[in-house]
Order: sequence, then structure tokens, then C-alpha cells
Amino acid sequence: MSIGVVVFPGSNCDRDVHWATQGCLGISTRFLWHETRDLSGLDAVVLPGGFSYGDYLRCGAIASFAPVLDSLLDFVDKGGRVLGICNGFQILTEIGLLPGALTRNKNLHFICRDASLTVSSIRTNWLNKRSVGDQITLPIAHGEGRFQCSRDTLSELEDNDSIALRYNENPNGSLYDIAGITNLKGNVLGLMPHPERACDPIIGGLNGREILEGLLG
Repeated sequence: MSIGVVVFPGSNCDRDVHWATQGCLGISTRFLWHETRDLSGLDAVVLPGGFSYGDYLRCGAIASFAPVLDSLLDFVDKGGRVLGICNGFQILTEIGLLPGALTRNKNLHFICRDASLTVSSIRTNWLNKRSVGDQITLPIAHGEGRFQCSRDTLSELEDNDSIALRYNENPNGSLYDIAGITNLKGNVLGLMPHPERACDPIIGGLNGREILEGLLG
């Protein structure tokens, strides 16, 4: 099992993910500089949180042109698993691997705290250790985490059982309290909360570790 963690200029959670996947789960993990196109030998790819390219223009917009993402599209099409966390979720919507968009928080402030969440779908490996309705807690830290989409897209997400996580107390104004979604195949998950920051029983708890274990298959 081998995982790649993409590093963009401005990424600040790439090492956190590496610590969680290799240090806690024992999964071979390597960094992928944003200019690489080589995803050979990888079973999964993580797009970490941070401020890719300084979040200039729009969160994830400039990063969407990175060469590594050209290879990522083919990787997903062939069944490779991809996890986008916070800024990574924003990038996944920018390149069209996930629908919708992440916009400025409703209160226009950066939010950094724990968030109580409800598991809404277990049809993919990411949450297969859980049951629908389970309550988990994960940290959030974002200024543009307000998920928005058209009514038709929302209906498709519901019909396809693609809404993975919902906020119990919506912190940012996200449509339908959405905190994370999957693609139709179920091999791509984007979420605003940070599972890599909840992999230690003393600091952050273990709810994030359960999600990252979905990388194992």
C-alpha cells in the first residue's frame, strides 16, 4: 500500500497527513511536488489543507492548473482513491472531480474549532467503519468552507447517496449542512474538516484515523 500527498506552494497540512498516514497507520507515504506527473505505484492520493498558491484569485483556483492534477484525473478514472481535505476539497471542486463550490464563510470570518458531525453515508470505504447517523468530532479551520451548489446538483448528491458528512451545528452556512461529499463511484472524498488532526487519543481523538483508514481499501 502506498499513498502520495501532493505538496503545493502554500500547503501547510501535508506533513500532518504524512504523520497520520505513515506514523499512525504505517502506510508508506511519499510527497508529490505539484509539478510531477508521476503517480505510478500509488494506491491513493491526498490533497492536503493549506493555502495553495496563497489562495490568490480563489481558493484552489490556481492549484487546479498544476501538472499533477492532469495525472490525477486519469488516476481517478482508473479507480484510484483520492482524499481532498479542506483546501484539497476546494481543489477537487475546481477541477470537476466533485460538484459544487466552496465559498466564503457566511460570517466572513476564519473559523478554527472542533465540529460535531453526523455520518450521512457509508456506501464508500471512507466511512465503512461507521453507521448512518453516527456522531463524530473533527477539527475545522477554514475561511472559505461554505458549500454551495444548484438545486439539481443537490438532488443528484442526495439521490446518489453522495453526502458523506453533515454539520450538526452549521459553522459556515453550507447548503444542507454539508461538510463532505463523494463522487458517484465513491473513490473520491472531499471534506472541510481535518481527519489528520484527529488521529491521537490524547490530542484530537481518533475519529479522523477511522476516516484515513479508508485509504487502506
